[in-house]
Amino acid sequence: MKKQVYVLSGFLGSGKTTLLKQLLLYLKGQHRRPAVLMNELGDVSVDSAAVENDTPLRELLNGCICCTVQEQLESQLQELLFNETFDDLIIETTGAAHPVEAIDAIMSPLFSDQLEWKGIVTVVDCLTWKKRASLSPAVLQLMYEQIKHADLLILNKTDLVSEMDVATLTYEIQQINPQRMLYVAVNAKVPMKALESLAMSKKEGTKTVRVDQHLHLNVFSHTFDHQVNMEAFEQWVRRHSGQIYRMKGYVPVEQSKFPMLFQYSYGMPLWMPEEMNMPANLVIIGEQLDQINMLAELKELEK
Repeated sequence: MKKQVYVLSGFLGSGKTTLLKQLLLYLKGQHRRPAVLMNELGDVSVDSAAVENDTPLRELLNGCICCTVQEQLESQLQELLFNETFDDLIIETTGAAHPVEAIDAIMSPLFSDQLEWKGIVTVVDCLTWKKRASLSPAVLQLMYEQIKHADLLILNKTDLVSEMDVATLTYEIQQINPQRMLYVAVNAKVPMKALESLAMSKKEGTKTVRVDQHLHLNVFSHTFDHQVNMEAFEQWVRRHSGQIYRMKGYVPVEQSKFPMLFQYSYGMPLWMPEEMNMPANLVIIGEQLDQINMLAELKELEK
């Protein structure tokens, strides 16, 4: 019998781990054996203590399931399926993960005959959404994507706002994804039957969201001829953080013998050391980027 897979999505601090604990208790109460795959951006798992010792747990650290740890993801899934007995797999993504890209990373022909995809559950922190005008455009875009592609939505922490705010925020979110059920909640408490009855909807339009026609994305690359100062480079990234969505490549920095792998996703930079002389190429993806000016600025950093 195929294992059922739930993907928990939502921005940082929205309440995904709280929901995870409730879902684990519910599934065990139904005499099912769940397993958990937990993704953390850092090198230490902050939330793994939420998973009891009798639940198979695998962790993807130091990166996002969308990009930097895809190879780890495949090996961890293979190891789980080969060595553990379970009925359901719950994948808790990082707050910086695009839910559809996470599913793209997870869905593989290697596992298609063993996994049944239940759907994406997106948890929205109502206070963060209410104050979204203060967020960077990149973070706001990510939250929009997490809401748009959900199969079930939870507007969480509603005790922190007024009843009128709850009604307004509910309406706003339903305008983004009107086809899916939305629950208002405190401490992510929703009817677990709703999660159990999930069915993965088709992600029509997903590719459109990620190409030039819809978001007016620009994609270009830069090849470094000389080293740059890491701090100066990060300052350059911050100056353009409102337009840049993704960056990936190898940046030669003064602080390292070899070019370092640099990943940037929705405001989250990540450096990883390399043990060999990798090609010093950087790919930049964003919206309405001034390519000529940005390339000139990168050249200036190399002086």
